[in-house]
Amino acid sequence: MRNFSQAVQDADSLCGIKPLWTKAHCLKATALSEAGQNDEALQEYFMCIALKPDWTKVKLEAQKVNKLCSFQATTLCGGRTVHADLLDSGDMECSLCMRLFYEPVATPCGHTFCLKCLERCLDHNPNCPLCKENLSEYLATRGYSKTLLMEEVLQRYLGDELAERKKIHEEEMKELSNLNQEVPIFVCTMAFPTIPCPLHVFEPRYRLMIRRSMETGTKQFGMCIADELKGFADYGCMLQVRDVKFFPDGRSVVDTIGVSRFKVLSHGQRDGYNTAKIEYLVDKKVEAEELVELVKLHDSVYDQADSWFTSLKDNMKSQILSHFGHFPSKDPDPQASPCGPAWCWWLLAVLPLENRAQLTILAMTSLKDRLIAIRRVLIFVTRKRPR
Repeated sequence: MRNFSQAVQDADSLCGIKPLWTKAHCLKATALSEAGQNDEALQEYFMCIALKPDWTKVKLEAQKVNKLCSFQATTLCGGRTVHADLLDSGDMECSLCMRLFYEPVATPCGHTFCLKCLERCLDHNPNCPLCKENLSEYLATRGYSKTLLMEEVLQRYLGDELAERKKIHEEEMKELSNLNQEVPIFVCTMAFPTIPCPLHVFEPRYRLMIRRSMETGTKQFGMCIADELKGFADYGCMLQVRDVKFFPDGRSVVDTIGVSRFKVLSHGQRDGYNTAKIEYLVDKKVEAEELVELVKLHDSVYDQADSWFTSLKDNMKSQILSHFGHFPSKDPDPQASPCGPAWCWWLLAVLPLENRAQLTILAMTSLKDRLIAIRRVLIFVTRKRPR
């Protein structure tokens, strides 16, 4: 009664009638396995997983068959795990990057890509790059589950090629992690040290940029305002990502805060977004009599700023507080931070100044000059206020 050959034929006919029916391929794989045709059974199990990536039962069966195949091949080939002519690295290439699969993921429509390649494609279009099936639901759940069985096959049969592929990936990540040589630049608005800067990210180039900053572990990128001639300004502020919330369509709201200032030494581009070689800015410290004068100036301008903010109408104060938080307290040591007192940046962010004027003050490395500039602005806005 155990006529496995007939069972294989029946299952094969069923696959011919319904080629996308996972159960038909599962029946054929089971029949082939029982008939001792483990290599063919493994191929059918692969087909099942491609059509239904989350089918745990089939994955377990495939792993059992894969071990049998390895044992048989080792026994027959004197230590080799597979015949050389059965598998080539070209058979395991991603159709997007044309390189060996790295962190392979399968789509609901049954196609396999490198995780990073698929993410970049879905940044631009929510359809499968090959068959154009809509993947909006897949994108919404962000269910990029790695195809563990495919990874096992790569490790077992193409170990050297996979090791080389991993080395290339790690070199790319190391290059992207260098926050001096090639800093990713978000061209949008003014940002300041210690000040929150929420961002709505929807452009494909910035989706990629934010994702890379998270993957590399730096969680940082530069923020600059636009410049008509150069593309972006010569000075900016590094932002630290505190949280990212993704929307179903791939957009995201990124919660960032300013951490340090920089000067752009050279402008560049990478994969569609701007980059820059930068030099970090640090305030020049003063001593002795200069320090005494600086502290007096600091305290005087702080009191002037506090008086200006207190005099604002309640509705305006409420708007400022909800967006920027409370007015920071006075610093006991104005030179404690490389960027100077936090209250200066908070005030610069809320004062009614044009971006170019803000940029000039951001670029200053003298706290004294910055305080004098802020005092001038405070005098101006106080005089201009309607009585």
